[in-house]
Amino acid sequence: MGDIRGFLKVKRQAREYRPVYERIKDYREIPILRTGEHSQEQASRCMDCGTPFCHWGCPIGNFIPEWNDFVFSGQWEKALQLLEATNNLAEITGRICPALCEYACVLGINDEPVTICENELAIIEYAFKNGYITAHLPKKRMGKKVAVIGSGPAGLACAAQLNCAGHRVVVFERDDKIGGILRYGIPDFKLEKWVLERRLKILEKEGIEFKTKINVGIDYKVSKLKKEFDAICLAGGCRVPRDLKIEGRDLKGIYFAMDYLIQSNRRVAGQNFPVGQLIDAKGKKVVIIGGGDTGADCVGVAHRQGASCVIQIELLPQPPEHRPSDCPWPKYPMLLKTSTSHEEGAERKWSVLTKKFIGEKGEVKRLFCIKVEFEKDIKGRLAMKEIPGSEFEIYADLVILALGYLHPEKKGLIEELDLGLDSCGNVKADSNFMTSQKAVFACGDMRRGQSLAVWAISEGRKAAHYIDKYLIGSSYLPCL
Repeated sequence: MGDIRGFLKVKRQAREYRPVYERIKDYREIPILRTGEHSQEQASRCMDCGTPFCHWGCPIGNFIPEWNDFVFSGQWEKALQLLEATNNLAEITGRICPALCEYACVLGINDEPVTICENELAIIEYAFKNGYITAHLPKKRMGKKVAVIGSGPAGLACAAQLNCAGHRVVVFERDDKIGGILRYGIPDFKLEKWVLERRLKILEKEGIEFKTKINVGIDYKVSKLKKEFDAICLAGGCRVPRDLKIEGRDLKGIYFAMDYLIQSNRRVAGQNFPVGQLIDAKGKKVVIIGGGDTGADCVGVAHRQGASCVIQIELLPQPPEHRPSDCPWPKYPMLLKTSTSHEEGAERKWSVLTKKFIGEKGEVKRLFCIKVEFEKDIKGRLAMKEIPGSEFEIYADLVILALGYLHPEKKGLIEELDLGLDSCGNVKADSNFMTSQKAVFACGDMRRGQSLAVWAISEGRKAAHYIDKYLIGSSYLPCL
């Protein structure tokens, strides 16, 4: 390493954010991009640790210590080369990844870990700013054609890798624009869409063809797909939401989180909706059921729409603020996460079970809830128990269900291909990412269930390796 004592001289400085009073008035990105000098200083904290567990913590195996060293010494182009060797969408992960690698950082055992995520973003943005990133067409086309269904992070990563290997790639997307969850599921204050458009322009120049407004399996026959392509990769999302089927669920004013986020993103992009179809928090008491990242995104949107108050409730107990003894380093701990959206003023309640919705004139007005606790049964499994006498009500004009997702949508492509499914309802694939149908592969949330964007990128890259190997007998594409 350039400065083996850097971690003793420099303290961690996490990314800075725009002030709350300013950012809740718009949908622009919240973080403030660091200067190159600041990034070099923070990169100096990366230790000569011998066994870099950050590699182990990162689903795509980023060469973290190596590109940190290049950043520290000001060799930005070499840092970019190493970053792009494992990550097709570093400008995305640098913005939205929860940084699993940082929880595995060796320095994090007894100090604050290296700012890996911020350093990654610094590299890719420095590269774009200085013209290091340009389109690179394959030197040779292999004469094979691959269809990638779905244009989220898994589909884009898979398409980029296959195109690099010389295959003709066509990406199909049922929405009107490319990007999947990156475009419509993540608010602009976390990921402005010009970031996505910038990458898509490069992929198009490299030869990838994008086709939108095509729902493969419904308005594009599977028989035609099989005839036109040598291999098919299913990279759609896990989009069937988990519902809360309790009394009052049919009241107006209760929506799924993804419906809320998709409409918000479309409105930010300039699309208009009839008043009767609007999901708008302006002046309303908003309750978000579900304490995860999707719920936090809904909190941020509600603030920007002008909600009178926002409450987020979660069934599980409040996580600890510090790493618990039963989750030692380098494992990823389930800690209390206070997002930028929470910092904007939301109230959070834990260990709360919603028993029923109460309405007036067909519209939701209150939630009837009860406190719960969790105890281990004789088999060591957690069992939920309601606490007698702890009932209470929460007033609400708008309720958002952010309870996660069950499995991919089966109607259309999955049913038409007659694919085998696993016990969770996801598309079943073998160790080579091939499904029960020959030449049909699956990756991302469709294969592993709801997960992180960085895992989707990893899945897409791995699937590309095995598709390439299937098509030509071998592959030089990485399998990590």
